[in-house]
Amino acid sequence: MNTETSYNQALDYLYSFVDYSLKHASELAKADFNLDRMFALMESLGNPQNKYPIIHVAGTKGKGSVSALCASSLKAAGYPVGLYTSPHLLDYVERIQINGAPISHEQLVGLVEEIKPHVAKVEKLTTFEITTALAFLAFANYGVKAAVFEVGLGGRLDATNIVTPQVSVITSLSYDHMAVLGNTLTLIAGEKAGIIKQGVPTVSSPQKDEALAVLERVAKSRESTLTLVGRDVKFEQVESSLDGQRLKVESQGSKVELQIPLLGLHQVENAATAHTALKTSGIPISDEQIQKGFSQVQWRARFEIARREPPVIFDSAHNQDSFEKLRETLDTYFPDKKIYLIFGASEDKNIPGMFAEMKSRIRKIIVTRADHPRALEVEQIRQLADQAGVDSEAVIPVKSALARALELASKDGSIVLSAGSMFVTAEVMSAWKTSNE
Repeated sequence: MNTETSYNQALDYLYSFVDYSLKHASELAKADFNLDRMFALMESLGNPQNKYPIIHVAGTKGKGSVSALCASSLKAAGYPVGLYTSPHLLDYVERIQINGAPISHEQLVGLVEEIKPHVAKVEKLTTFEITTALAFLAFANYGVKAAVFEVGLGGRLDATNIVTPQVSVITSLSYDHMAVLGNTLTLIAGEKAGIIKQGVPTVSSPQKDEALAVLERVAKSRESTLTLVGRDVKFEQVESSLDGQRLKVESQGSKVELQIPLLGLHQVENAATAHTALKTSGIPISDEQIQKGFSQVQWRARFEIARREPPVIFDSAHNQDSFEKLRETLDTYFPDKKIYLIFGASEDKNIPGMFAEMKSRIRKIIVTRADHPRALEVEQIRQLADQAGVDSEAVIPVKSALARALELASKDGSIVLSAGSMFVTAEVMSAWKTSNE
């Protein structure tokens, strides 16, 4: 059997379990999340997650960028490094990366075969739990000497939360997944603070007071030293252009200047958080190695400029807070240009909030629908666009929506921007790649 057939069979196996990323919010709220299954599975596998130091990252926004910055720096420092993130954009193996590259299809097939007898012993495992276990196993099997794990959802009951990390990192907290995590920042922060471990240091990005109060209370109760970026660690943007940004980070009297290719003021905050996490982790790494790692980081669909004129931008913003950051970034780099927004969203998202943040910049919304069971119907999104007073039209499938947006932009030089759903942006990126091959 060829590798691709085996790979597709391995994916079929993984998706044959309950996959909550494909479930509606109402089902997600009723989900039986607990860590017992995960502990049982990892015990059966010999606890590979204990074989290398881990940086554990939770948060509403920025956790992927912070994870990527940390992993890139550890790679620059010479560590064989693992990075586990979710969801993937174009290929499932993107979730499990070693030294900046996804594991191969062949490697995933081998790992799935290895894990099957252990999975068979534990009832009610989910797709995400098994994938997380595959990452723990892969990093042990392939000699990783440090790893970064991004939380999937929440923190307290997330499948990644069986680790005892070197440092627990909590990035910017805002409103998302409220059906599961709660509808106040206090409740959401309580779930995210679940990754804080007894005696393990915690690093936090700047937080609203309501969220910070929870993090401080939990850290104190678990005898965890909490370092708050923006208070205990000072940072500032020094320079910014379409080629990247320079920033300064200052803590305990030492100053370092860093360069990142990621755009937007929020990425300066993420970089300061990642630098602090690395320095707090106890994993030996120098500022020079962090500088090198930061300058080389790759993290797709984060204000990713695929073409400069007329601009085509891929972004993964999918809640009101991230749309605010996205608009601020547009205001910084493209203050005079309107946008054609290619937009789709899951049914549990605050779409009016997203439109309100972006309304001043939108020329027209090209509403589309990704091939995903939680994607909202285009007519429902168009009604919300009408209520927001924004012009829209529906174009399905996604590749046709991209073609329509490019056609409109070719006439007036406006920006083509994809945001609102990772699944839509992933399909836009695929269509863009195909049309430019």
